[in-house]
Amino acid sequence: MTSVATRIDLLTEKPANLPGTAPATSTCSSTLGTSPWDFAPTVSAGYGPGASQDDAVPAGSPAQPVIPDEYQHASAEELDRRISAAKATLGDRVVVLGHFYQRDEIVKHADFLGDSFQLARAARSRPEAEAIVFCGVHFMAETADILSGDHQSVILPNLAAGCSMADMADEDSVEEAWEQLMDVLGETGENGLQSVLPVTYMNSSAALKAFCGRHGGIVCTSSNATTVLEWAFERGQRVLFFPDQHLGRNTAKAMGIPPEQMPLWNPAKDLGGSTAQELADAKVILWHGFCSVHRRFTVAQIEQARAEHPGVRVVVHPECPMPVVDAADESGSTDYIRKAVEAAEPGSTFAIGTEINMVNRLADEHPEHSIFCLDPVICPCSTMYRIHPGYLAWVLEELVAGRTINRIQVDAGTARDAEVALERMLAALPR
Repeated sequence: MTSVATRIDLLTEKPANLPGTAPATSTCSSTLGTSPWDFAPTVSAGYGPGASQDDAVPAGSPAQPVIPDEYQHASAEELDRRISAAKATLGDRVVVLGHFYQRDEIVKHADFLGDSFQLARAARSRPEAEAIVFCGVHFMAETADILSGDHQSVILPNLAAGCSMADMADEDSVEEAWEQLMDVLGETGENGLQSVLPVTYMNSSAALKAFCGRHGGIVCTSSNATTVLEWAFERGQRVLFFPDQHLGRNTAKAMGIPPEQMPLWNPAKDLGGSTAQELADAKVILWHGFCSVHRRFTVAQIEQARAEHPGVRVVVHPECPMPVVDAADESGSTDYIRKAVEAAEPGSTFAIGTEINMVNRLADEHPEHSIFCLDPVICPCSTMYRIHPGYLAWVLEELVAGRTINRIQVDAGTARDAEVALERMLAALPR
């Protein structure tokens, strides 16, 4: 399907005075999500792409119905008032979770703001809340449903908020890869360790988290990936890491594992495109997945930032390709980036390689620094941007009226196995 839900034109006029950017005539714009219901006829067929306009909508994606006109036509000020009023009425009955990549109009109403690790913890921190409204994307809401109480409902304001990376590893493909690996490597490796231990990034479906739970594996986030890999190597001879190849490669490389021991598994090829010997020699088998936003950052952008801003501190997310992470001064999760900026001496200059909402927010919150995005073509995560204040007002006012809509529910069997892997993740504290 080719439509505005799968191919979104993000081009708008580019201001000429953005720091750290080269002259250009267009940019991906944060106005992408100003009126997300304009895409409703196609978005209703499934949640849509990430930053790349070529990201495909996966089969079987949840559908988002068109919301009432009153939310589409309300002013920003009216929506803000209605959200605040609904939250005040609901009180402790509701808790709103917001990811760092959300727009400011949503962040201001979040009871908890954080990265995926922090929000996973926050999901179970308010047992008195009847409803958890998750302003993030689909896999995050699934995780909240798994970790929350049976008496709690988890709500995703816009079901069109998905994650293209999460969709790059589906259950059937991972099961097929596992069968091939077991055929080649057997179930038990040296010293009685598992021959392969599965590790899935938080950015994956509940089904894949459950797969890890069933096979002795674990979930990781960008905050605790190193701790998780250490845990995994105490139990497994090698790791199958999915869906993000870049986080897996960068984390393992920092632990001293050479790239030649990290073959890439292409699910379209027999043995993932590797030989049996290459798999036997591997320490980390990387799934062929990536983040559309973080894949945009390049070494050339870093070189330009250094040329234009001597002394600039380059900090990137570990979902960026390895050459970018290597060329940066440091890499870390969204929370790591936030803390790095907060702890810096006044007058510091930062070039940051992560989603533009967070970069802009850091720049606004820290006027004592000069902060800009590495990418001159600034692409937001378009599915995060699907959480427009109109959707948040809608689901909250429905709760006030006694109706729960857009509820995310993971079936009991999947939730049971996924919780095993998630509990291991929560115990693996970030460095």
